[in-house]
Amino acid sequence: MIRIEPRTSPPAFLRVLVPPFAALAALLLAAIPLAIAGADLTQAYRLMAEGVAGSVFAITETLARATPLILTGLAAAVAFRARLWNIGGEGQLYLGAMAAVAVGSGAIAAPVLLLVPLVMLAGALGGAFGMAVPTLLKTRLGVDEVVTTLLLNFVILLFVQLMLEGPMQDPMSMGWPQSLPLVDEATLPALVDRMRVHAGLVLGLVAAVAAAFVMTRTTWGVRLRAVGDNTAAARHAGIPVGRTLLSVGLVSGGLAGLAGAAEVAGLKGYLTADLSPGFGYAGIVVAMLAGLSPLGVVAAALFVAAVFVGADSMSRALGVSSYLADLIVAMSLLCVLVGGFVQRYRLVRTG
Repeated sequence: MIRIEPRTSPPAFLRVLVPPFAALAALLLAAIPLAIAGADLTQAYRLMAEGVAGSVFAITETLARATPLILTGLAAAVAFRARLWNIGGEGQLYLGAMAAVAVGSGAIAAPVLLLVPLVMLAGALGGAFGMAVPTLLKTRLGVDEVVTTLLLNFVILLFVQLMLEGPMQDPMSMGWPQSLPLVDEATLPALVDRMRVHAGLVLGLVAAVAAAFVMTRTTWGVRLRAVGDNTAAARHAGIPVGRTLLSVGLVSGGLAGLAGAAEVAGLKGYLTADLSPGFGYAGIVVAMLAGLSPLGVVAAALFVAAVFVGADSMSRALGVSSYLADLIVAMSLLCVLVGGFVQRYRLVRTG
């Protein structure tokens, strides 16, 4: 007879190996729908690899796609580590983008060195506001933040559409719902000439290093992890749980808002309702793949971005549905969940 029992201490090697093996397993499982679609598996994986790293253009596209995923992944990782389930990264991203446009489209006349930080700060504040309300509802009234953050995504997107068809609409857009463009002084510079990768990538990498340092080397990080590990014990130890969760919520929302500001200022130049293809939701997968590690978020974001870019390239060449990328990302998350189960439990053979 075989029974399942919890591990007293999960092996360290499992924590290290689960994320890469989950990604590899997802890529291998993708062979099933590819074979059903009639694609040559060798050619399909070769085309995916070439689409990700086969040229300078491919590499820069992967990095450009990874930029918002790093920031939304950090937003989810920071919140989840404190057991604050922020599912509203998508809405917070749009609030950050809208705040960035409000500041950077001509409202303030300033040089680049001043205006770009103001635009990024506005984006962070916009995203932080989007998470402040659900966090206060949780800490003061006990309202489930999963429900509030998830539903706020739809409310915020409808509000953005209202603004784009009203006060924020560009008079030169010929009725198309888009905002005024950002002035040149408010845009992020490109990292490679004539390519889409921009300085938002540097911002994301700096944010990841800063988050790793703060969460492991500061008093605030210790409080965050204590609240996440055992809220009752943290409260008994004198940690202000409510204030800690509020600060975590503001940081999480601010990171998601930075993702929106970076997309507007570095890539698109103006705001539309289709700015994000789901970066806020994909950030949750990135955080889970990374095991909620801020530095791991960078690697996980690069993997998810590579899947999207590579699958797009492969689908165009073979005529296979581009939704295969969503399937691979979803299977990666499922494999991580299975890996988490293996970390926490083990099979024991009994007489």
